[in-house]
Amino acid sequence: MPNTTPDLESTQAPLIARAVLRDIRHTPQKARRIVDLIRGQRADQALSILKFAPQAAGSDVFTLLNSAVANAKAKNPAIRDASELWVIEALVDEGRTMKRFRPRAQGRGFRILKRSSHISVAVSDVKDATKTMNARKTSVKGATK
Repeated sequence: MPNTTPDLESTQAPLIARAVLRDIRHTPQKARRIVDLIRGQRADQALSILKFAPQAAGSDVFTLLNSAVANAKAKNPAIRDASELWVIEALVDEGRTMKRFRPRAQGRGFRILKRSSHISVAVSDVKDATKTMNARKTSVKGATK
């Protein structure tokens, strides 16, 4: 006779905690190099990768990931440390661009673009939480129509 009791994990929605860093003064192209290293990793492994990353954005993403882990612990006190969490989403979007001018020859001005980024990280206690997260977004969109 098969077991008819439902699993606790299948009935409970996965825990998803986010942290967002806005208008950080790193170009999106350089920040994406760092974020691509940690996407899909366990949170504790991602923290150790970021701690020793030589790129400048590594320290800011390290702090952001620590914040996401702390948000997850605040949502569910049963989580003891970062080894129980997975980085399910790590995105870098383009932020504001400051435009500056540098003097050039014969009275011309050369435009300098100082780019910034919006970085967001989401951690979950389930590795494949993005599938359920995307399904939930589409069901909400379908319900509003």
